Amino acid sequence: MGIAGPAFVKTQTGEEITLENLAGWKSHAIKSGCTHVVGENDKECIELTRKLLSYLPSNNREKPPIVETADDPNREIPELDGFLPDTALRVPYDMYPLIDMVVDEGSFFEIHKYFAPSVIVGFARFNGRVAGIVSNSPLHKMGGLDCDSSDKLARFVRFCDLFNIPLVTLVDCPAFWIGSEQEWKGILRHGAKTLFAWADATVPLISVIIGKSYAGAHYAMLDKSIGADLCYAWPTAKINIVGAETAASVIFAKEIKQADDPKETAKRRIEEYRTKYEHPYQPAERGYVDDVIMPHDTRKYICRALEILENKQVARPWRKYSNICL
Repeated sequence: MGIAGPAFVKTQTGEEITLENLAGWKSHAIKSGCTHVVGENDKECIELTRKLLSYLPSNNREKPPIVETADDPNREIPELDGFLPDTALRVPYDMYPLIDMVVDEGSFFEIHKYFAPSVIVGFARFNGRVAGIVSNSPLHKMGGLDCDSSDKLARFVRFCDLFNIPLVTLVDCPAFWIGSEQEWKGILRHGAKTLFAWADATVPLISVIIGKSYAGAHYAMLDKSIGADLCYAWPTAKINIVGAETAASVIFAKEIKQADDPKETAKRRIEEYRTKYEHPYQPAERGYVDDVIMPHDTRKYICRALEILENKQVARPWRKYSNICL
């Protein structure tokens, strides 16, 4: 799949490249993001298409189909209480087992698996109800959002909103990715798409913050102020502008510099800041988090939230269409 073949490319630009490298599945599934789902052959592609369509309504005026399931919506998951590798959240971990444990058994269907892997998106079911899953993947860039993953997230959110599919986020995101490469590619513009997508969505929106939720990425992964109907947090959640180390080193920079023992002063101030601010209870006190839940209850809360919000209605002034930051 390509806009021009190797011969034409060589004639017009001088670049020599094989058809596979120019326009094969890796080019589009991994690099360009033009391919959403990959199958080994025609038969598997047809089966994957059939499975994908099972999550979608027949048209944009209907809701997704609800199926019967034997998976208890109130099922507790004790494994989640010790799921995170460390409380400081400095060690990367695999988010896929968490997703598989929380959704109806075997129901997760991933989209864009190989493209921008720091974000995971796909369809799943909770007590038979279809929902879109948006999650960070700490194994890649610690779950941070770059230009490509921002596009991936925004496109998926808008697709779900178009077809009346509720959205659930599982959040462990340190930030938008920084540095000259991302700045020059337009991280501000691409990142704005994520905020726009959430703010423009009218379907039920549920957020579960399990780890880091810092800076602009806090809104990009869905919070109350950008449109979440219900926002839950694990006790391990860290909701703040930046990590305690960075925040304390800036706020108390003068005190640390002038101290007799700068290292000890910095360590003390960082711990004070972490204890006072880097947790979900202050946001809960202020209404930014609806409840701090135990990890083993995550599935139960999501299933109940989807049931509560099933008939959500949003009334807004008429407009021709939304002017997303393209």
